[in-house]
Amino acid sequence: MADRSFLGWPFFAPRHRALAEALDAWAGPALSGLDHGDVDATSRELVARLGAEGWLAHSAIDPAAPETPLDVRTLCLIRETLARHDGLADFAFAMQGLGMGAVSLFGSPAQRARLAETRAGRAIAAFALTEPQSGSDVAHIATRAARDGEGYVLDGEKTWISNGGIADLYTVFARTGEAPGARGLSAFLVPADTPGLEVAERLETVAPHPLGRLRFDGCRVPAAALIGAPGDGFRIAMSVLDVFRATVGAAALGFARRALEEALSRASARELFGAPLFELQMVQGHLADMALEVDAAALLVYRAAWTKDMGAARVSREAAMAKLYATEAAQRVIDAAVQIHGGDGVRRGHVVERLYREIRALRIYEGASDVQKVIIARQALAEGKGGT
Repeated sequence: MADRSFLGWPFFAPRHRALAEALDAWAGPALSGLDHGDVDATSRELVARLGAEGWLAHSAIDPAAPETPLDVRTLCLIRETLARHDGLADFAFAMQGLGMGAVSLFGSPAQRARLAETRAGRAIAAFALTEPQSGSDVAHIATRAARDGEGYVLDGEKTWISNGGIADLYTVFARTGEAPGARGLSAFLVPADTPGLEVAERLETVAPHPLGRLRFDGCRVPAAALIGAPGDGFRIAMSVLDVFRATVGAAALGFARRALEEALSRASARELFGAPLFELQMVQGHLADMALEVDAAALLVYRAAWTKDMGAARVSREAAMAKLYATEAAQRVIDAAVQIHGGDGVRRGHVVERLYREIRALRIYEGASDVQKVIIARQALAEGKGGT
């Protein structure tokens, strides 16, 4: 049984506690024994089920009430809970939110009307930012969107795109050239069936997820595809990441909680030298460290989410700290769980073996750990100069 005492922390309102309990009760039976053999099919199924059950309604704003902002604590609670039960279910939920995050925050009424499809699970979304030569360095995006008559023509490549190959809608960032560097980027909402958009390659990773490399070759979109204003792409991308980066920490927290559960169960049931494994002081030390890491990560994740929900314009520092610590701590917690399980911990298909593969990517995507350190250091330096 997962520790739910954190729901009593003052970060949460009664509605958050009710949602977390309801989702946990649903996810237990609904996500048990999912077949991950066909990742594309399972991802589509998960999006449809999450939409039908109403969970995806929290992934984006309600187009009928656009003045109501995204609730980051809700996003984090959902990601943590889903990740604890099944990593692919968390992925399916998260990508619907991230993929349409720019539309939630900056979309036109017509663009926001498409949110009804993604919130219901009838359409799959993707966030096309990363390129072969620019990952965390968003300002150096090379994909171009040239103005042509009443629209734009996109040319270039995107890679490591989550849901690449199964998405119905892509939020694409490209250079429109209003100014050098970060100030010359724009964002576009591009349907997957747009001529000139091709899935050039499907990518496989240690934890199977639908990923792809996209090629844009004379891909023509109307001016209405532009999200926000020309040149706003960098600001839009950073605003979306500001909301969703803390949720990556929440997913890592879900993985870590599950690893701790599995380790506690193993230490209680397994005997060594005629006594439960738990009696060994070294094992007790590992378990204590794991519990500490989980709570510390939770505090940082939900501080970032609460700060954003309380109206902070930007939470770059808080979100970076949450993402950095939670993902790195989860790696340590899961590694300790594998060690406590011994040979079973590296047996293909075991829960902790699956967690070991799932956690690694979270330390890279939406800003690698080293990039988060740069963000934190720059924020600390700016605050230090401001205080002198």
